[in-house]
Amino acid sequence: MPRMLDVSDDVRAEIGDEEADRLLAGDNAPGAYDCTSCRTPGNSDQERTSTVLFVGQETAVLAFAHATCVPSQVVPVSEEQLAGAVRSITAEESSPYGAEPPPPAQPAPAAHAYSAPPPQQAVLGVTSGVVLVGGEQRPALVVEPTGPITRPGATGHGDDFLPLLTEQGFLPVVDLGRPPVAIPGWSVLLAMGQLHAVLMPAAGGGSPVAWWQAHSPMPLSEGWRSAVGRSQQVLVYAAAAGTIGTQPREDQLRAALDRAAAHGALVGASMPLAGT
Repeated sequence: MPRMLDVSDDVRAEIGDEEADRLLAGDNAPGAYDCTSCRTPGNSDQERTSTVLFVGQETAVLAFAHATCVPSQVVPVSEEQLAGAVRSITAEESSPYGAEPPPPAQPAPAAHAYSAPPPQQAVLGVTSGVVLVGGEQRPALVVEPTGPITRPGATGHGDDFLPLLTEQGFLPVVDLGRPPVAIPGWSVLLAMGQLHAVLMPAAGGGSPVAWWQAHSPMPLSEGWRSAVGRSQQVLVYAAAAGTIGTQPREDQLRAALDRAAAHGALVGASMPLAGT
């Protein structure tokens, strides 16, 4: 019986017509799978399913996702990112495009902090957590630089991080009980249940570019993935360096966000998953 698969033209161009036709006919495609975006179960016999091809410099891995999460697409990644993504796959059989499936990834903590920054350089740190907004558990990312951010060419020692974001459409957050407004062109890229990047519109149009990109794919908790699977939106909050800090628990993260909002030191925006 043919699977309910979507194979985009880009994916077909990469894997070839013969392999694409085999997938559509039900060969080399799983019935049940874990969605590569939200990591919740899916079944290509019963629901629309996207084929997602992760392409590195030398390796490619074919994965599957709910069509309601992401469309069929080709996702360019580095070999390092691809290796990390492959380690997160828990399918029982290997893809014809990848290696034998590794052991399941270990569960991630509820909140975790950034990739290691290069020395002497302020970088954006990102913490994930689930926050209660309007009585509903919502997936959130909190962005905080490791040091002051100044405008290109600036000679002063101030921190322009929040003003730069408000110029991009982020708005001050005064009440965490309401979700921040959506800003056009921005999105959050999840792949194989891990966080890869926050994307922003490219100057002059064209494909979005990475505003922040994980040093290596960032694991996300099961609760976070479940929440994003329900809402298909991520709440992205940003604060100046030293405002939030590393919080080991989600209740402490929420308390830090509340303090930042009360002091007028928090901005935010709602973003869809990349490709939706």
